[in-house]
Order: sequence, then structure tokens, then C-alpha cells
Amino acid sequence: MVGTFGIVNVTRDSFSDGGCYLDPARALERARELRGQGADVIDLGAESTHPDAEDVPAGEEIRRLAPLVRALRAEGADVSVDTRKPEVMRAVLDLGAGWINDVNGFRGEQALAVAAAAPAHVRFVAMFSRSRAGRAERAVAAAGGDDLRAFFAERIAAFAACGIGGERLVLDPGMGFFLGSTAAASLSVLKHLGALRAFGAGLMVSASRKSFLGELTGRPALARGPATLAAELWAARHGAAWIRTHDVAAFRDAWAVECAIEAAR
Repeated sequence: MVGTFGIVNVTRDSFSDGGCYLDPARALERARELRGQGADVIDLGAESTHPDAEDVPAGEEIRRLAPLVRALRAEGADVSVDTRKPEVMRAVLDLGAGWINDVNGFRGEQALAVAAAAPAHVRFVAMFSRSRAGRAERAVAAAGGDDLRAFFAERIAAFAACGIGGERLVLDPGMGFFLGSTAAASLSVLKHLGALRAFGAGLMVSASRKSFLGELTGRPALARGPATLAAELWAARHGAAWIRTHDVAAFRDAWAVECAIEAAR
């Protein structure tokens, strides 16, 4: 079984849908649409992480997120919040979020302390990034397999020291500019994704509409649906337990066909 995180960006400047869901009613409508498509978790983000994004104060993140977390939890949705700020993490956990997704991989002591104090049902996504600035950077040296393995081992050890085991931890190798300035790094991670399963935590791949797909196809972000689906299916075949995507229906349908073919006699 491969789970899905449906992306809802409550931001002005996300690279593919910035400004589309700043209005809470529209964001909630989009979240409901993704749930209808089969999303297992709704992943809410109130600060973009692309290289040219604006800084969003913690208070503004909470203002954008709080009504959505409340409404979705009231409807029984499993909610993840994509944030790197400990104060935002605390606020959304108090509102019932079941996941925290940190692009900084909980490398900050305060973020890790929030995780340690969270209720036992809460799970965490620790993402690899070459940057420590809280967003992707265009001019970074490409990450290699050794970088990822060292990061994953370090994060697993840090969570274990807080009493959090692999069953509550999902590791995200990052994609696009989080890995390097060209497509090569993302392609290499996908090619060798299966080797990362040895860490014993679930793997998440978030390739949806990312820059490396644009480099390969020449397509703008909103036209990268077919390229996204190809990368997601590869990831699902090679060890990803979770796919984080803008288009849950496309992945769900394609994966159902893949599984049916595999099961056919």
C-alpha cells in the first residue's frame, strides 16, 4: 500500500499554485477535493520554500493554518502541516494535526523538542535539504548517496534519543533544488531509492511539478503533470511508502492500474 499526501499551499508565492488558496474557503474546498480523490493525509503549508519565496512570520503562518486545521479535523481528516518553525508546530499540534513535515529535517533543537513532547500518535516527516535556510537554493552542490545516508542515520538517531521510533518517522530525500541545481541529483536519488529503505523508516517522495522535471521536459510547472506521474510511479515501484502530490487522482488511478497488472494472471 502506498499512501498519499495531498498538497494545499496557503501561500502567495508557491512555485505552481501560489495565491490560489490563500482564501480559507478555497483552501478548504481544495482539501476536500483532494480527500475525495483519495488523499490519505492533507499536507498544509503556509510558507513557500522555493528560492525566491517571501519570509512568513510564525504568527501569519498560524493565522493561515488554524481555521483549516480546525475544519479538516472536525471532518475527520488526517492533517499534516509543512513548517520549519517550532511555534507553528506547537500551535497546529494543539489544534489536532497528526503530522509535522519539516523541510529542515528537525535539525533545530527546538523543533526536535516539539517532536519529543508531541502526543504518541503524531508522526513526523524529516526532509533532506542541502540548504539550512528553510528553503531551496539554486546554487548548491549536488547531494550524493553518502550525504543522504548520513543525514538519515543522524535523524533516526536523534529521534530515537527522544523516544521516537521508526514507525513514527518518515524520511524524505528531497527533490529539485533541495538536492542540487540540476536534474542529475534528483534522478540519481530516484534511481537508487530502494537502497534507502534499509533505514527502517518509511520513505516519502515529493516530486510533484518540481524544477528537475521542468529541466527534463521544458514544461512550466502547471504542465508537468505527465512528468510528475512518471516520477511518482517510479518512486512507488522502488520503495516509496508515501507520495506527496498536487494531483492525488492521477497517481491513485495510475497506481491502481499498475497494481492490477501486477496481480493479473
